Amino acid sequence: MVDTLAFLASQGTGILLPALLAAVLSYFCGCFNGAVIVSKYILRNDVRTHGSGNAGLTNFYRTFGGPLTFVVILCDVLKAVVAIQLSVWLAGQLLMLEDAAAQQATRALFEYWAGTFCLLGHMFPCMFGFKGGKGILSGGTIAIMIDWRVALVVWGGFLVLAVLTRYVSLGSCWAGASFPFATWFVYHDVLLTILAVFLGGLILWKHRGNIRRLLQGNESKFTLHKKKEGSQ
Repeated sequence: MVDTLAFLASQGTGILLPALLAAVLSYFCGCFNGAVIVSKYILRNDVRTHGSGNAGLTNFYRTFGGPLTFVVILCDVLKAVVAIQLSVWLAGQLLMLEDAAAQQATRALFEYWAGTFCLLGHMFPCMFGFKGGKGILSGGTIAIMIDWRVALVVWGGFLVLAVLTRYVSLGSCWAGASFPFATWFVYHDVLLTILAVFLGGLILWKHRGNIRRLLQGNESKFTLHKKKEGSQ
């Protein structure tokens, strides 16, 4: 695959329009927060007023449970898929590259680029007061869309830690921290790794409260039963 920095240099200012459009499109896809939409407009009980105050899958399940949890899952997965697929397609249509290596570089670059802005939209949705989720399910979907090897590292560690310890946050921290390393292992590309550091760093930053509670030994463990109001 062509080095993405070299690819950017070869495209010059021609890359700016597809990059801008992909960023805007992906951000607004990310803003489609399933936990907020379902709780606020269907259940009429905003999930952000319960438990940890987080607009994510774990807090939604702990607060409400039930089959609507699957709607939240579907929203968080589909928006990442749509953001990445549309961004890659858009870049291909606007750049119209014929070289196979350049096409491969374009796809990889726009997958990471779109994934980053989708995650920003999920975490900081402009239509919901910039108060969103922590990005694990959407981030995990982004990893799957990017490369199965990256997804294997991210999801494998997440599942092992979450199942063995019942700390979802510990598995989430692994996902964020391992993402740049998995990216470098697969691509050996500086720009993609920088984007992966930013993407993984967002997840870790959103989990800073969980990290503090893990270190203090008072982090909540995951249970299949709904938690009582006020749990963290």
